[in-house]
Parts: sequence; C-alpha cells; structure tokens
Amino acid sequence: MASSARVTGLILVAIGLVLAVGVPAWLWSGRAEGTLEGSGLVLGLVGCYSVVVLPLIGGGVYFLLRGRAETAELADVAGQRKLLDIVSTRGKVSIADLVLELKSTRQEVQDDLHELVGRGLFSGYVDWKEGVLYSVEASKLQGQGHCPNCGGQLELAGKGLIECPYCGAEIFLAR
Repeated sequence: MASSARVTGLILVAIGLVLAVGVPAWLWSGRAEGTLEGSGLVLGLVGCYSVVVLPLIGGGVYFLLRGRAETAELADVAGQRKLLDIVSTRGKVSIADLVLELKSTRQEVQDDLHELVGRGLFSGYVDWKEGVLYSVEASKLQGQGHCPNCGGQLELAGKGLIECPYCGAEIFLAR
C-alpha cells in the first residue's frame, strides 16, 4: 500500500509537469495570435515557473522522499513485530534461525532486539556465545538476581539491559 506522502508527491509532481508544459504552450499560442507581447510572454514564463511549477515539483519530490522514508520505517517495524512474535511464541529460538526467518543479518537482529527492549516490548535474555534467545517475563528475572543462563550473581539495576559478567549473556528487562 502506497503511503499518503508518496501519493501526494506523485500528484504534486504530475500537476507541476502538466503546468510546465501547458502554460508555455498557452503563452506561445497567445504570442502567435498576436494577442501577447514578447515581454508578456517572458513575464508569464518566469512567473509560472518561479511561483507555480518549481514549488509544485519541489514539494512533490519532498513528499516522494518522505514517503520512501515512511515505507522504510514501516518495514523496520514489521521486522521487529515478526521478531517479537517468533520469540514470544517459541520462548527459545536460535539467533541463526531468526536471521534466516527474518531474511536479515545477526547485527540487524541484535539492533531490532535492543530497540524492542528500549521500547519496553521485550524481556528475556540472549546467550550470544551459544546463539540462543530466550523470552522470559521481567517479573521472573527481577526477584532472582542471578543469570538465567549460567547462574552467576547479577546486580539488576533496572536499566533494561544487564550483561552477565561470567558468561556474557545479555538479560533484557521490560520497563
């Protein structure tokens, strides 16, 4: 589905192009009929392009670029939603499986995961060495004070991300 900014951009560019062709043709026909002086032709062309055509096309290009950015943002959100759905339903999933299912890279999965944690949408932990992601409720992690991967002692500061000093697992807490 095309974003509204993209559709608006296409409409503005189309109107600008129609006017860019139509107004000069109209002015030239007036000049050919003898009802328009040369100075009027020049003034009409300059006014038409500087006041109407160029702002319409420039605005259209802006909206087209804005629409492209919106489409990219929506694709990122869809990928994060899919990541969250996979981890939530399975509870435990390998990073390699996520990379394959999301048609992504390991770094993109990690970035998406950190974004979800930052928004308070995911809690759990990941063992980057083993390449496994676990979905765990924050309430289960809050009171334990130890790493769910290796059992090492943790100091839960409540900042959303704690790294185990023993095994390197990252524990994510929803806010």
